[in-house]
Amino acid sequence: MPRSAGSLRRVGMIPAGRERRLKSTHRGQNPADQAGTAFLELRPTMATLEQLLAIARNTLFESIRQPVLLVVLLACGILVVLSNPFSAYTLTDDQRMFVDIGLSTIFIGGAVLAAFVATNVLTREIDNRTVLTVVSKPVPRPIFVLGKFLGVAGAQTIVMVFLAVLFMLVEIHGVREAVADPWHLPVILLGSGAVLLGAAAGIWCNFFYGWVFSSTFIVLTTPLLVMAYGLCLILGPDFTPQPAYRAFQGDLWVAVLVLFIGEYVLTAIALAASTRLGQVLTLVTTIGFFILGLLSDWIFGRRLARLDEITTGIIDAGGSPDFTMQTEQFLLKIAYSVVPNFQVFWLADAITQKASIPVDYLATTIPYGLAMILVALSLAVILFQRREVG
Repeated sequence: MPRSAGSLRRVGMIPAGRERRLKSTHRGQNPADQAGTAFLELRPTMATLEQLLAIARNTLFESIRQPVLLVVLLACGILVVLSNPFSAYTLTDDQRMFVDIGLSTIFIGGAVLAAFVATNVLTREIDNRTVLTVVSKPVPRPIFVLGKFLGVAGAQTIVMVFLAVLFMLVEIHGVREAVADPWHLPVILLGSGAVLLGAAAGIWCNFFYGWVFSSTFIVLTTPLLVMAYGLCLILGPDFTPQPAYRAFQGDLWVAVLVLFIGEYVLTAIALAASTRLGQVLTLVTTIGFFILGLLSDWIFGRRLARLDEITTGIIDAGGSPDFTMQTEQFLLKIAYSVVPNFQVFWLADAITQKASIPVDYLATTIPYGLAMILVALSLAVILFQRREVG
């Protein structure tokens, strides 16, 4: 039988103050107490949200301090900058080569970050038993996993925004196909100035305040590059004002943002793998999924399309496919559905061919990426729920 508020108070399940609110609410005498009771009912949800944000914030700070972020950022940043002069020595369209190199650099850099950062933030805590101090608060394990994902995704977003804005600055400059082509002075001066100012601020804060140089440099330089990009949009090669739409590449930004979703999918996969595997195996699994995802159409889709064609021909001829063919077709469908197809996030071909990105394509690609993230995080929660961390 349901217990009364008084009996619940006597056994310590609810405090006396809340008992009075419940009685007043049930009698319907005081609207203020009714509002208070509604607030008390929302407190568990607010507490859960606070736990989620606290875990995400701590994970973000922990991730952004990892030296691998600075190494990947510098390596990819140098490659993005050098891709501009290197593209001038191709026999094809120079700008097309630059876009391919730039977007692939951002994509691969984000994949490397997903593999290393997501592996460290969870696997290291499990190995060092520091996760016990969190899950014994008590903090629900699904909230812990989701907070870890949000923190890693936040650090990954900062680095990828850095690379994306740097790529856009180099794109505004353009490839100099001839010696007579002008240098874009605002891009060179403002872009290099933002990087040098961020590096100087990072060194200053590290020397005088003991701040970590890598995180300080990344966090300070990213908004400076965004400001430099905004100024370069309205300045011509010789600092003459121009309309911002002339240099703004909307489709290119769409392609970069779609790449972000693909990186988040890989981050969720890495987090799911790290709940049960060690660091080395998690790295291998993440990189394996990345390669399989890029080759999914070639490995699974091509063979599946061929089998569908053969099966249709057999049925039209009045026959019936054999058991082996049906089994292979069934397994290929499962593999093609389970392995994320990272090729759908690659829109560089549409950009280089000057084709507009259809809204219908984005309406299917973005939900596909979000669904893959949800599936990977659900798997991570299931695997971590029964994981022995003590």
